[in-house]
Amino acid sequence: ASLEPELEPQPQPQPEPRILKLIVFDLDFTLWPYCVSMSIASPFTRDANGDVVDSSGTILQYYPDVPEVLADLHQRGYILGVASGCPDLAGCKQLLNLFGWDKYLSYVDIHPGHKFQHLEKIKKSSGVDFSEMLFFDDDQRNVRDISSMGVVSVLVPEGGITKPVVEYGIKLFER
Repeated sequence: ASLEPELEPQPQPQPEPRILKLIVFDLDFTLWPYCVSMSIASPFTRDANGDVVDSSGTILQYYPDVPEVLADLHQRGYILGVASGCPDLAGCKQLLNLFGWDKYLSYVDIHPGHKFQHLEKIKKSSGVDFSEMLFFDDDQRNVRDISSMGVVSVLVPEGGITKPVVEYGIKLFER
């Protein structure tokens, strides 16, 4: 008989599952089909019919699934934010308010600059780690850059955010 103590195999610690806490969206060509600073002109208002219009009276639309997507994600307990390089901060905030989306957004970071600056600022303000974020943008360069920071990032196809694109992103995060 051996005098060596028998070692029982120790259970290996399981890695903590990542928990999705914060979802960040780009604005132009992600939530709405235009570039606020180039295609339309602020200030934005509601006309007599209740439509949101720009200063020339052009009716402004958004991608059809956006209101339901934001409401659903908010109801499911996700923290939501937007990150945009648009130079028209006031115009973007006006649109978010007129479309009724500002009530869902805890973090709004809009200013010219690289997307990594926006996400760094949101990380600092929220205390949420990059590994707990999901990011949607229509620009492949931004998706690549933000992915390299450890944020699960999804390229939004032409036609903007849809329920299937968001659910794809959540499933991608959970892998």
